[in-house]
Order: sequence, then C-alpha cells, then structure tokens
Amino acid sequence: AMEAISLDQLLERQEEFDIIHCHTEFSHLAALRHLAHKVVTTLHWRVDENDRQTAYKHFSQAQVIGISDSQVRPFSGKNVVKIIPHGIDEALYELGENPQPYLAFIGRLTDQKRPDVAIRVAKHCKLPLKIAGNLDVGNPDYFAQNVKPYLSDEREYIGEVNDCEKVALLKNAKALLFPIDWDEPFGLVMIEAMACGCPVIAWNRGSVPEVIEDGVTGFIVSSEEEAVEALAKVDSLDRRQVRRRFEERFTARRMAEDHITLFEELLQN
Repeated sequence: AMEAISLDQLLERQEEFDIIHCHTEFSHLAALRHLAHKVVTTLHWRVDENDRQTAYKHFSQAQVIGISDSQVRPFSGKNVVKIIPHGIDEALYELGENPQPYLAFIGRLTDQKRPDVAIRVAKHCKLPLKIAGNLDVGNPDYFAQNVKPYLSDEREYIGEVNDCEKVALLKNAKALLFPIDWDEPFGLVMIEAMACGCPVIAWNRGSVPEVIEDGVTGFIVSSEEEAVEALAKVDSLDRRQVRRRFEERFTARRMAEDHITLFEELLQN
C-alpha cells in the first residue's frame, strides 16, 4: 500500500526531479515508463530468476544499477548502466586488534546461508562459534532440523543482534564464516566484518571474489576442508590491513560518490 502511495506522490511531483532513483523491483517500471531516461533502479536480489528476467526483458529501456558484476551477469550488459558495490559508514565500526578465540556467523538461518556448515567447521577446528541472525520465514523448518540439534555451549545461537552488538561480535571474532550455498548478490556482512578488521572465510559463490581479497581480507574457499585449512592461517592476516582495504573500497562515501558520478553522466546524455 505504501509503495503504491509513494509512487502516486512521486508522479504528482515528477517535474521536480532531475534523477529518480528507485529501489523497488517491478511496480515502478510501468508507472515511470514515460520517465525512463531519468529513472535508475538499484537491484538488490538475484536477477537470474524468471520474474526479473521477464520484467526487464519487457521494460528493456529500464536503467539498472547492479551491486556486483556477478549479480547482473545474466543481463549480459543489457539494462545495466553501472556497478556500484555497497558501502557503509566507517564511523559505526570499530577495529578489533585483539580477537578472542571464537568464530562468528551472522545471517539469515537458511539453507542459502548454511549455518550448519559453519557449525561443522567450528567443531572440526575446536573453536567456539557464535551464531547471530533471524529465522527464515520462507524455510521455517531449517533451523529446527539443521541447526538447533547441533547447538551447545561451544556453538551458541545468540539470536538477532543490533548494530552495537554486531560490532562487538565481529571485532572480537577470530574470523567470520560465510559458507553461502547460493549466488549471493553482494553480502553486506562481509564488509561489516572487514570494517572491524575481522577476516572473512567465504565460499566461492556469487559476489565473494569481488568483495574478499584472498590472503588479504580473508580466504576464499570451496569446501569445509578448505575452510578448516584457511582458519589455520587466519592469524597471519593483518587486521589493520583488513580495515584499510575496507576504507579504500567499501565506505558509504565511496558509494555516494559513485552514484553522484553516475547521475552526472546521465544528465549529460
């Protein structure tokens, strides 16, 4: 309802704007079709699924901002005007240089994110694991069947965390486990970890190779065995360098500047 109302209000004021930047998925494409030259849409989900393929094939004039190369690759360049990776406010995240001997997992508790894999890796490495995140409403049985039976004092589910709790969890963790089993469009928690100097052990899917620099900000792996091997080397990484690479690549300021550059380019066309 609010989306429809917002679109109606936008149409009433359409002449006020040089650029209209949308984060909705489909509805605006029809409502703003006559303004396609000054409308850009940031996509936040996978685009290889049939609904997005169908919509953007029909609205072929729509201008799209991707959040990673891997995300928009199914478009084969069509529609895509720029790739702008996410950025976050560096002031909200604190470098942790003296980590405690535990691993962290943050994310939806779903078979896409695979906290069950994180549990097995932590158990093999004989390291405690703190799991934070929300239960997946689309797959309510996953947690009960694949996670809850394997929790213990050493492998703890701490529930959802707020921003302050997330920073404390990440800056004090030995590493973040990111054992995704799907083509992640971006993976915001990876750069949140980097902002805290926390190395990321990430599975080689989706955007991971675009975000993590193997051997610098973490390790990119393809199996549980490789993750165990990577954790044996994680203390060799410089947590200050992890933070520096975040500051160079993934700040909110860089993201904003990228958008301004794009908007200026569009206005010149």
